[in-house]
Amino acid sequence: MASSDVDDEEDAEQGTSTKHCGYNVLGTELSCCCSNVRGSGIGTGFYRNGFCSTGDMDLGRHTVCVQVTDAFLQYSQSVGNDLSTPMPQYNFPGLKDGDIWCLCAQRWAQAYNAGKAPRLFLKSTHEKTLDYVPLEILKVFALDMEEANAVENELNAQRSILNELFSKRVEEDNESFQ
Repeated sequence: MASSDVDDEEDAEQGTSTKHCGYNVLGTELSCCCSNVRGSGIGTGFYRNGFCSTGDMDLGRHTVCVQVTDAFLQYSQSVGNDLSTPMPQYNFPGLKDGDIWCLCAQRWAQAYNAGKAPRLFLKSTHEKTLDYVPLEILKVFALDMEEANAVENELNAQRSILNELFSKRVEEDNESFQ
């Protein structure tokens, strides 16, 4: 499936938080980032469904699930992106220290380069983030690193089993040709 087809599919799925919303940076199903910011009833993400999913309409790529800090919010405002002021017309509650929110991947990379990047959740950060930031860097900022390691260990165990099965099959095929 082409990347634009995936984006279109994700655009079509914006309505509910129970549908598949894409994959995270670990390659598994994307987890919810925050579906109810400070009890406001507002979910994060471009689609406000709680997921950092993305699609063709999301030009900013709101794909990084972060926990904001005062230092990050001040930095963001200093570079022209005020995330603290509520904007009801965009269903945006305004953020405070400790809030969890889907941040634009380029904004996170910009903050990283300035030494102001907030910590993040790998399981809730969309795979499109990897177009802007390498996984190795994201892992340094992960709040869910222990869970992410467990996911990676399980995937590696599954890969090992598949490799063993594949090797046995190749051996059997080679024996049958001799």
